[in-house]
Amino acid sequence: MTETLTKHERNLAAVIHASAFSKFFIPFGNFILPLVLWTANKKEHAFVDYNGKQALNFQISILLYSIVLGMISVPFFIGFFPDVFDFDPFGFNNLNNWNLNFDSDNFRFGSWLLPLGIAGLLQGALFIVNIVYTILATIRTNEGQTFTYPITIKFIK
Repeated sequence: MTETLTKHERNLAAVIHASAFSKFFIPFGNFILPLVLWTANKKEHAFVDYNGKQALNFQISILLYSIVLGMISVPFFIGFFPDVFDFDPFGFNNLNNWNLNFDSDNFRFGSWLLPLGIAGLLQGALFIVNIVYTILATIRTNEGQTFTYPITIKFIK
């Protein structure tokens, strides 16, 4: 496939993959820039069409995995607060006498720290996977090879 691709097609496909890094400068840039570049050039070049779909599917999948991890960790985080603040069961009746109890008996590290720590490590792993595979896709695409991201859900076919 390398022989039939022009340098323009390879560079354009590589820029689509590399434009996912715009999320560090523009909010949702990892979706907006690849989408604009892919939409503008998908009908002219099949190689660019394939790589644009790959880049967008991967970025959407990473976002979905991050949201799911966040949703899983929320109950553990919310469950931590009733142990720290010792309020009555129906609300803030004694607003003048708030009793913030930070005893070690109320501060149960095992019940919330381990799940939050695992969720945090998984979020970090997703971040690293995103960076590594985006760089790898940019390099491989610039060489004219087709690249398929791992752990990707095919939203755009």
